[in-house]
Amino acid sequence: MTLDSTLTTPDDTPTTGAPTPSAPAGNDAAGATTTPAAQPATTPAAAATTTANPTADSAADTPTENLAEIAKRHLVMNFTPAAKYRDAELPIFVRGEHCSVFDENGTRFFDGLAGLFCVQLGYTHGAEVGDAVREQMAALPYQTTWSVAHPPAAKLAQKIASLAPGDLNRVFFASGGGESNEAAIKLARQYHITRGESSRYKFLARRVAYHGTSFGAMSLNGMIDVRKMFEPLMNGVRHTHNTKRYRRPDAETEKEFTAFLLGELESLIVQEGADTIAAIIMEPLQNAGGSLTPPTGYFQGVRELCDKYGILLIADEVITGYGRLGSWFGSDHYGFQPDMITFAKGIASAYMPLGGLIASDRVIETVLDGPLGMYNHALTYGGHPVACAAALKNIEIMEREGVVDNVAQLSPYLGEKLAEVAARHSAIVGDLRGDGFHRTFELVNNQAAKRWTDEVISAGDFVNGHLNPALAEVGLIARVAIDAEGNPLVQVSPPLVMTAADIDELAGLLDRAFTLATERAGL
Repeated sequence: MTLDSTLTTPDDTPTTGAPTPSAPAGNDAAGATTTPAAQPATTPAAAATTTANPTADSAADTPTENLAEIAKRHLVMNFTPAAKYRDAELPIFVRGEHCSVFDENGTRFFDGLAGLFCVQLGYTHGAEVGDAVREQMAALPYQTTWSVAHPPAAKLAQKIASLAPGDLNRVFFASGGGESNEAAIKLARQYHITRGESSRYKFLARRVAYHGTSFGAMSLNGMIDVRKMFEPLMNGVRHTHNTKRYRRPDAETEKEFTAFLLGELESLIVQEGADTIAAIIMEPLQNAGGSLTPPTGYFQGVRELCDKYGILLIADEVITGYGRLGSWFGSDHYGFQPDMITFAKGIASAYMPLGGLIASDRVIETVLDGPLGMYNHALTYGGHPVACAAALKNIEIMEREGVVDNVAQLSPYLGEKLAEVAARHSAIVGDLRGDGFHRTFELVNNQAAKRWTDEVISAGDFVNGHLNPALAEVGLIARVAIDAEGNPLVQVSPPLVMTAADIDELAGLLDRAFTLATERAGL
């Protein structure tokens, strides 16, 4: 079995697949997110074959049913191309262990993407979390949080508040990242309405950013191809530059780059009318576009602008929350104080679906003291006791095993080993960027222009014909996409329990995949 991937997808899609309708990875080229016309769009990458890293003792029981055919016939899959429902091979994963997953044939795959940037604990702690889930199911399998509470939700909210920065002490639970950002939109709007500023309905976000697929969250997206089929969306969302440095002027200093970004943001605020803007939403490290880190002083400057103009600052930490950058929250990691944090993914290591928002006392108390007397939002599964029990156990294990410290300690080593890979493949690696356990290679075959050009081979042919098969051959799940400017991106964001030995393996697999792909492509 080969797990193919193709060109571009939103950064919140499955890690295995084949050509999809256009859904870009993107970068900050004038906000463009269109995949080149001759190239199909793609899912995040991945892969392995039946010969990749086989382990004799890891094979699952021989299936009695053809699960792939059942899935093709009945299961509508996330961001999955038509080919996967028809002739293309559909992988069936059945087991996980540490940083690896195994398919129904026993083939091992190194999961370099932590499922979907979310399996913080890897695949070894499911039984322990499962015990907590079973105990909660026996005691109280469901209860709402509509005017009542229960122990798992109350204890988890308290724990999250203790980990969050500053006065972010109030937690509203949802089921996932898109719902969490949807909740933040509504809370920001209600906060300003309660204060008598109903004109504040607009939201500012960044180009190529991804915030979810629900109506409001999709409206925040800066990824045009994710939005355009469903437009018109929520009115009043505007987009500003993201923090991508690659292809900025060579002589530009970091201080000058920060000044440029903040100047453009303030100009947009003034142009739109500060009294019409409810909130600015940004990821501490932007996932879409490829591990985009902030320059020094950037978020401190964004905070100052928010304070100057009475705008709320929302940190979308669906990916960066719960340790991925080596701190519990990316906001702490980069030293700024948001008014709200949205979270999901790592809160329960994705063992159970859970998300939410953390808001400041000021925001929540303003809403509670308003004429409506409550936050006017609700979800049936918000604060589900079983999901909260799983999250409490997940955080307990993370603290016991020193998972966040592990990321902080090993992040420099991961950067060093990936830099060695980049140096060995300097003919195609134009940029390596990121932070913590979230890194991206941007590939170019014209180093002077910092672009992929089609003289020898197109980006699409290289990705589909050579790079993805090479990843399959070595047995590595990564994310491969082609950004809005036509350059391939290769992204890794592995489980946070990864060891130094695992880093060595990950770097070795990338090295082998790049070697195979470039040799076969004649580069």
